[in-house]
Amino acid sequence: MSQLEQLKAYYEEYATNNKFSKEPKGLYDPVDYILNIGGKRLRPLMLLMTAKLFTDDLEKALAPAYAIEVFHNFTLVHDDIMDAAPLRRGKTTVHHKWNVNTGILSGDVMLVQAYEYLRQVDATILPEVLRIFNEVAIGVCEGQQFDVDFETMDRVSIPQYIKMIELKTSVLVAGAMRIGALVGGASEEDAYNLGEFGRNIGIAFQLQDDILDTFGDPDKFGKKVGGDIAQNKKTFLVIKSLELSTPEIAQRLQYLLSTYPEDETGKIKEVTAIFDYLDIRKHANAEKEAYLNLAYEHLKAVNIPESKKQPLYDFAQYLIHRDI
Repeated sequence: MSQLEQLKAYYEEYATNNKFSKEPKGLYDPVDYILNIGGKRLRPLMLLMTAKLFTDDLEKALAPAYAIEVFHNFTLVHDDIMDAAPLRRGKTTVHHKWNVNTGILSGDVMLVQAYEYLRQVDATILPEVLRIFNEVAIGVCEGQQFDVDFETMDRVSIPQYIKMIELKTSVLVAGAMRIGALVGGASEEDAYNLGEFGRNIGIAFQLQDDILDTFGDPDKFGKKVGGDIAQNKKTFLVIKSLELSTPEIAQRLQYLLSTYPEDETGKIKEVTAIFDYLDIRKHANAEKEAYLNLAYEHLKAVNIPESKKQPLYDFAQYLIHRDI
């Protein structure tokens, strides 16, 4: 069994033993549901992997790892409401399975429960861990607002988009790794570099998500392929297409991404054809690889033997080149 498999089994046992199976069921059943319908466990696993770079005593890292996963799923519940998304990880979203009010309230309690698990870290590092976590939580909210703002903007630049996904997605990966490093006993410098590794991996991860949303296999991806196009999201693929296209193609693309047809199939097919014509997947992959290389530079700066870092290199390769 690989280190990653061992850590995942270790984490899953803890998560199983800490289910929110209590009254009122109308509040907590949706919490258990969203936490147990799959997911890659990216953030808690990266926290545990980072802690393991500095200590073999991972028991103290389990509670903050669970806190990060509970917080992440809280954001998904609320994001799905805002996006009116019917599916999450191939399953019905919380607000569709129950209702919007339940989704809001169950999400709220998940945020509070995340703090309950986070406060279990050692008292000597708790203030810094809370500072990092609060910075992350604020960043996620800011990123979501930027995402909402983009919906009414005619044009979004690539730097604006990267900043949005950095806040919405990668700051949580960065925070998880910084917290994991501190829990493991790392120096502040090493914790910083591991956080920056996570930040850049998070950006590359989201770029891969953009690619998969349009070009992925729906049976593997777990979400509706073409969902970003259907929702008129200004992803990297759209922004780069507008940058590279002729005025005629740009005009057509902007028109398509302002419509909400009853049958989305034709719209998704035409927008995807524009992406193919402009070879946008190649450009997105190049951007993704650039952030992967930045991540590796920070990982190389961490003051531990290179051999101990190999699981992080391997995990990064899996995340950035995955098809799910």
